[in-house]
Amino acid sequence: MAFEAGFVHLRCHSAYSLSEGAIKPDRLAELAARHGMPAVAITDTSNLFGALEFSAACMGRGVQPILGSVLGLARTDQPRADPDPLVLLAKDPAGVANLMRLSSASFLEAPAGALPQLGLDRLCAHAGGLMLLTGGAEGPLGRLLGEGQGPAAEALARALREAFADRMAIELQRHGTEAERASEPALVMLADRLGLPLVATNDCFFADAAMHEAHDALLAIAAGRPLASSDRRRVTPEHWFKSAALMRETFADLPEACDNTLAIARRCAATAETRKPLLPVSPKVRPGMTEAETVRAMAGEGLERRLVEQDIPISDRARYRERLDYELGVIETMGFAGYFLIVADFIQWAKAQAIPVGPGRG
Repeated sequence: MAFEAGFVHLRCHSAYSLSEGAIKPDRLAELAARHGMPAVAITDTSNLFGALEFSAACMGRGVQPILGSVLGLARTDQPRADPDPLVLLAKDPAGVANLMRLSSASFLEAPAGALPQLGLDRLCAHAGGLMLLTGGAEGPLGRLLGEGQGPAAEALARALREAFADRMAIELQRHGTEAERASEPALVMLADRLGLPLVATNDCFFADAAMHEAHDALLAIAAGRPLASSDRRRVTPEHWFKSAALMRETFADLPEACDNTLAIARRCAATAETRKPLLPVSPKVRPGMTEAETVRAMAGEGLERRLVEQDIPISDRARYRERLDYELGVIETMGFAGYFLIVADFIQWAKAQAIPVGPGRG
């Protein structure tokens, strides 16, 4: 599809941004096509759960899917504070692989009880194939500048630029918040000083302006707070999937920030595709045997033991062996030998610990 619209949304939360996004992945593709946008990004918070569904929906509508995520950057000044959001977009298949690594690491390496987050070193170590948007006023640069920590913001920007090179852009948003108005001039000056491009985004949480009230109820439910609570999380009525014309109007004084959404979209050429299940390799394979041979050996030994324990007549034992051979053939044909080895390992360990296992016990 030709790039006809003058803007591409690079920051959209689907319903897979659990308890905060309210746009289904296929609706994102529909909205982009309706507004004449040749591409659209999915950037769910800390995950890529919707990547495959989103990619298929986009391809079906002739829209280029851009796979991304909003990941949290851990704060070194206040380790217990919520992390600062950064937007990462996959430029190529290597970027998709790194995005998956970083998403997983953000959960596995976060302090106990904290939101998913990454250290700067971890982020920079897996920057290959990824485009970085700096998160707007709520991102680490916007927050530091808003706090009057200009040198710290510039030092962080330089560290990120060293890792991402020409795949980094200073993100600007205009939802009408005071934080955005206060930080934008400093962000623009920082971009100019470091030779970084500006990019305009609208943090899309719902499909159209009329959905703001319903989305606000979703956030209240997620927080377990009354709608009237003054100190709970809210987003503005502007956090919806706006048209290219409206975004151009919003950033009329910075047209290059909208132009750069197209430039970034052109650089992103990765999608999620279906493939056969990737089953893990069992560490319980016996020396000199394959997984299938190990399963056959273990199953055969187990059967012979039970035939003796149950005192099965010798004349009947061939029938049991024939049935075992048939069942093992089915397992091998399906490629599930390794799966059965891993399940057997779980069950044997549980039995050794006197943990009940078997039908009806999970």
